[in-house]
Amino acid sequence: MNDVLLPLGQVAAIGGAVALGPLIWWRQRSRDHSPAGRLRALTLLTLFLTFDLIVFGAFTRLTDSGLGCPDWPGCYSAASPVGAHHHIEAAQTAMPTGPVTHGKAWIEMVHRYLASGVGLLILVMTVLGWRLRRAAGEAAPSAWLPTLTFVWVCVQGAFGALTVTMKLFPAIVTLHLLFGLGLLMLLAWQHEAYRPRPIALRPGLRLAVAAVLVLVLVQVALGGWVSTNYAVLACDEFPTCHGGQWWPHLDFAQGFQLWRELGQRADGSYLGFEALAAIHMAHRIGAFGVFAAVIALAWVLRGSAPAWSRGLLAAAGWQLASGLSNVVLDWPIGAALAHTAGAAVLLGLLTTLLARLQRAQS
Repeated sequence: MNDVLLPLGQVAAIGGAVALGPLIWWRQRSRDHSPAGRLRALTLLTLFLTFDLIVFGAFTRLTDSGLGCPDWPGCYSAASPVGAHHHIEAAQTAMPTGPVTHGKAWIEMVHRYLASGVGLLILVMTVLGWRLRRAAGEAAPSAWLPTLTFVWVCVQGAFGALTVTMKLFPAIVTLHLLFGLGLLMLLAWQHEAYRPRPIALRPGLRLAVAAVLVLVLVQVALGGWVSTNYAVLACDEFPTCHGGQWWPHLDFAQGFQLWRELGQRADGSYLGFEALAAIHMAHRIGAFGVFAAVIALAWVLRGSAPAWSRGLLAAAGWQLASGLSNVVLDWPIGAALAHTAGAAVLLGLLTTLLARLQRAQS
């Protein structure tokens, strides 16, 4: 038990040190604001850092650093790779290009430190939310939203632990990504709650925005499944898939068998190329549908909310360009990170827009 509790406390302390700088900056910048204004500023800061954490989490995955420290919460029961130097050196010597190297260990632990810092910021937000509720009563925004956000980040941390202990199990890694993006969406909604800026548009548009948001979430889940199964280059051409084929032999049944080890079928046999190509093609086909839906929504908004229309068009174009770059440029890390960042921005935009429409029509 001490092998878990001691490094957990140490990692949490380092995360607290990481959060201290943003907290000091926030306190200085918002000291003249009202209590609700300070809470809104802290929520925006946490939203920005959560976006950074999502992108860095993608960097951790794309550099194969997810098992850089193969235990949790510490690194070989130490608070940092410095204390685990001998273990890491032995693993790296035995397998120089394996999952455990000094560089990968530091990337993994920095990801954990950043996650701990974001968790602490959300805890502070929750405490301040309840204090504001007690002081202002019903006039204050509900404190249950930051509480839900805190519970959410704790669950997200649990999935982060499972990602390591279950050795990059694809379903767990995909859920870890989705919970991270869900945290971003919760913070975006919460940010709007502290200073409502409703947008009055014609009835029914709120349902359209919600529908597009659901479509984007499904597409992001498909994209996460592509990434966590390393199926990006299963189709290495565009618009064809592989070898000039528009529709090669695809094994959707095996590709979308969710509960299995990385690179394996449920029976333990090797996951074939046909399954990886099916995963890739499902995401590619979904991309056309989602792109069309976002463009249609932007077209509808062009007259009544032109800034939102331009924002959605820019995000959709970014996703299209970065997604194509992953295929035609052999999955460069810059394009892969840009694609993850674009997904987060698109979800944040749609969530914020939905929150403002909700306020206008409530």
